Order: sequence, then C-alpha cells, then structure tokens
Amino acid sequence: MKTLLALLCLSVCAMANQNALILDIIQDMPKGGGYATNLASQNALASAIQANNGELIIRASTAKPSYCSGATYLVLLRLVEHLALDKKLTLPPDAIDALLMKRQADGKGIWGRWNANGPGTARLFYELELGPNFQELEKARAGDFLKIFWTEEIGKLERGHSVIFLGTETVDGKPHVRFWSSNQEAGYGAKSVPLTKCKILLFSRLENLENLVRASKLPATDPYLASMLTKSSSQSEMRAKCGIK
Repeated sequence: MKTLLALLCLSVCAMANQNALILDIIQDMPKGGGYATNLASQNALASAIQANNGELIIRASTAKPSYCSGATYLVLLRLVEHLALDKKLTLPPDAIDALLMKRQADGKGIWGRWNANGPGTARLFYELELGPNFQELEKARAGDFLKIFWTEEIGKLERGHSVIFLGTETVDGKPHVRFWSSNQEAGYGAKSVPLTKCKILLFSRLENLENLVRASKLPATDPYLASMLTKSSSQSEMRAKCGIK
C-alpha cells in the first residue's frame, strides 16, 4: 500500500509541476541548427516525431533547421515522452497517433491546431482543457507557452512567434520579454525582446497533460483556426475562442 501511495504521489507531483519539467526539457533541447519554414524543416520535424508500439519517440536533434511552432511542439511531446517513460502518463495508441506531425493544414488535427495562425496553441488548450489561457503578463510563469503577436493583426495578416516564456528582464533600462524557441536566424535558443515590440501576448499554462488522452476525439478540423489562413480575427473573438473572459 505504501509503495502504491508513493507512486501515486510521484505521479501527481510531476503532473502538478509541469512548468518546471518544461524548463528542464528546454535545457536538453538542441542548440542552434538554423531557422527555416521550408519543406526541409517540415520534413525534419516529421522525422523527429515517431511512434513505435504505441510509444512516442522524439528525436529533437534531427529537427534542423527548425521553426518556432515546431520547436514548442517538440517540447510538449518530449514532456509526453518523458512522463510515459517514467510511468507517470499513459496515452492510448490512437492518442499517440493523433500527436504525430503529418503536415496537417492549419486547424486540422493536433499539429494543425498547434501550428495554425491566430491562437492555435491556446485554442487547443481550451478544446482539450489542458490548462488556462490568459493575457496578463503579471500572471505569467517561466515555462508557460506563449504566442507573441508582433502587430495587432490576428489571422491572415499576422506576424507572430510561438515560444516558451522564461521571464522578464530589464535591458538598457527597458523592460524585455525573455523566451525560448526556434528564432531567426540561429534556430533553437533563448532570446530577449523589448516588451514594446510585443503587441499582443497570449499565454497558455499546461496543467492537465493527461487530457491528451482525448487527442483523437477532437473534430477533424477546427473551422475557426482553419479560417485564419484567409481571414482576420479580433482580440475579443480570439479571447472567446480560447475561454478567456
């Protein structure tokens, strides 16, 4: 009985401190490798995410060159892999298959949601109840997923960056946002940018990774995210779609 309780405690503690695990995973991610959003980088990402006998196998070092949404997705999946190896998370084969990167278009499947224009990651968090979405910088913690919008545009005309928040700092007397991702031009690594350059911030905190068990049960396409290829969205619509009141 004591052994079972100890194992349950370890599982609960690990799942409750997912931000800390994310930060640990970042330390083991590749460095550099170049940045690109071309066919080569997509093929490299797909080859880095494999499944064998119902187990997720992540080889992040092969995902070079890389790009931002691919980098943050690899961190998410390495967390899944890590907890599965430690017997702290079990996903059925259909959920594992749903997590594979199959070059799905924006809004289609798990990867297509994560990679979509607009609030791709946050929308997926809301759909699967993976954790809360919010916009207040003062609420953010290191290890939160973050979508930075460089302009006020959301959707078709947006310029954005999928990152993992590391904190804030002051550089030359100006507040900066520090994050990890695949960044132009270097690739994997940390970067700091002036807060004034971040026109919209959208945070997602991972709290319920076990809800990925429902990954294969989502509708094949999220119409809102799919529409972000050809339409623009407003902040009010974005917040509503991500469960932000």
